[in-house]
Amino acid sequence: MNNDFSRPQRQSLVGVVVMFGNTLQKMARALWPILLGMLFKFQEINKLYLLIGSGVFFVFIAVIAYLKYLNFTFYLDEENQEFIVKDGIINKSRLAIPLDKIQQVNINQSLVQRLIGVHALEVDTAGTGKQEVSIKAIPHDLAIALKARLHTGSVLKRDFTEETQMHDAVDKRQSFIEISLLSLLKAGVTSNYARTFALLLAFVITTSQHIDEFLEYSGYDFSVDEYITAEMVLKFLTFIIVGVMALILVVNLARTIIKFFGYRITKQDGSLLLSYGLINTKSTILKPEKVQIVRVTRNFFQKKLNIRDLHIRQASNMEASAKEQKKTAIEIPGCDEREKDILLQFIFGGIPEKGVMLKPNFRKMIFPAFFWLVLPLSVYFWSAYKYEPELYNIILIIPVYALFVMAVIYFGFRNSRLFVNDDFIIKQGGAWDIDNDFLEPHKIHTVSLTQYFWQKGSDVGIVSLHTAGGTISFGLANYTRLKQLANYWLYQVETTEKHWM
Repeated sequence: MNNDFSRPQRQSLVGVVVMFGNTLQKMARALWPILLGMLFKFQEINKLYLLIGSGVFFVFIAVIAYLKYLNFTFYLDEENQEFIVKDGIINKSRLAIPLDKIQQVNINQSLVQRLIGVHALEVDTAGTGKQEVSIKAIPHDLAIALKARLHTGSVLKRDFTEETQMHDAVDKRQSFIEISLLSLLKAGVTSNYARTFALLLAFVITTSQHIDEFLEYSGYDFSVDEYITAEMVLKFLTFIIVGVMALILVVNLARTIIKFFGYRITKQDGSLLLSYGLINTKSTILKPEKVQIVRVTRNFFQKKLNIRDLHIRQASNMEASAKEQKKTAIEIPGCDEREKDILLQFIFGGIPEKGVMLKPNFRKMIFPAFFWLVLPLSVYFWSAYKYEPELYNIILIIPVYALFVMAVIYFGFRNSRLFVNDDFIIKQGGAWDIDNDFLEPHKIHTVSLTQYFWQKGSDVGIVSLHTAGGTISFGLANYTRLKQLANYWLYQVETTEKHWM
């Protein structure tokens, strides 16, 4: 491959291996129940037919992978300043991305890509909550040159070999910040409990569904649902307290180390180059002018260990869901106080200070209490009385659940605060993990105030600050005061000479 990006070019030929692996993985996921059934009935299957079928299957996937390679081209339209990507085997597609709309260009490398010596280049824009383009297999030098070209938004004046030498020099230079293995160990055992539990729960539910599908395919008259009883639920909840919590710690620790191992942050031409990963390596550039919201998260254990996690949201699609915006946020785990201050200083040009404090009204606790306490307990007692008396066997768990929910609601209310000064808006919240969201007023795109008719008498409402990196909401608080602040923020947006990116 040459470095003339104005001419259409393909990925590395060896990248067919990557495409073969991706295609094989998708097919295996789609045919998972059938493959499992074949494994259990392996002795009954004609081995010759199995061998021939497997050969045809792999040849079919190999042909698809080669056609994907053959039909995937990319180039730069210098006249229109666009990055063009053509793709498709049967249905052809042509994607044109204006260079000035490109927000982020990342270079990643999975284990397979590392073994065959290629990299993946991913392009994000403000027009979507996901990656616009993913080039699966290009050489390292070309990836660096293309990344630099897409970031500049103008004609590249240096040869790509010079760009490679500069990037290599950055890698060899002393890092701006390095997250040590000890810090990752601390972060792994003290954070993301809820997310890890949700992943394990999703895994259990998905596995149960696949088992049912396999049993149905195999012809067995058996259903997992038939064996779920109140007694089993009680045993499962007991297992959660003892076994699942230990499993969560192990899984979370392994995930943190594998994902963020060797986390290095290096200064590069007014930006930060972030690289990390044990199996899948990732390299991304953080530009302070594109940062919209910085979240600093810390819980009780992290406070004792002097660490906190940072989540940085850059400009993206405002219409993307909160889940998509969180997925695209840059994570920096296990920062100590000094490292956190250095990063905030670099991003904002100063350390954000808390100004005037605004507290929520006590009515903020009413809806969560109804939704998480009154409603579930009502459903439980009504179901136990009407349909399933065996549910009374787990009644001892009810006081534990009620105390837990009340504690979460109370601490969530107590920690909810909004701090405002001329330069920063800081929104604090959370029951266990205390989040502090830092936002500069000139980054605000829209301010919305919400007050339902039943809230007018108590003069409470909610304010939402919409940015290109997500939304910050605060309430229920004094509505009159929120309107004053909203007018002040809009005045700042109209009169400032600063740009939102």
